[in-house]
Amino acid sequence: METRALLQAVKRNPARFPTDFMFELSAAEWAALRSQSVTSKLGRGGRRYAPFAFTEQGIAMLSSVLNSDRAIAVNSFRMAHV
Repeated sequence: METRALLQAVKRNPARFPTDFMFELSAAEWAALRSQSVTSKLGRGGRRYAPFAFTEQGIAMLSSVLNSDRAIAVNSFRMAHV
């Protein structure tokens, strides 16, 4: 699933993602994350905003709003093991 589609699903369902389910990384956290992986330099494409991080509950909500085979499998697995 593309990041664009995931973010669109989150924006369309704001009530499902309160701040204790999802949060945006701080500038320091994002800088540390960027230094650990090969990403484009600032101003040269790539992400322009800090990424979101999801808690376990946020992942559960994602799996219920996304329409992909993997999301359905995660949701089914979660329901079977609750």
